[in-house]
Amino acid sequence: MKIKINGEDAVVEEKISIQRLLETQKVEMANYVTVQLNDEIVDRDGFESTLLHEGDVVEFLYFMGGGAHGLY
Repeated sequence: MKIKINGEDAVVEEKISIQRLLETQKVEMANYVTVQLNDEIVDRDGFESTLLHEGDVVEFLYFMGGGAHGLY
């Protein structure tokens, strides 16, 4: 089935969960990734039970902390 992953067209197996997608895509630091599915953030507890469908749009997001460097 066809979906979009981080803006790129992709073909994945039918009835794939977000958890399985993370594994098959070899997502780095999977424990720290936030997954957005069709503009909605998916709760980490739902990664295993949330199945993807034809045409879904998935984004893998990483939030980095920072500070006020250079602002004195």
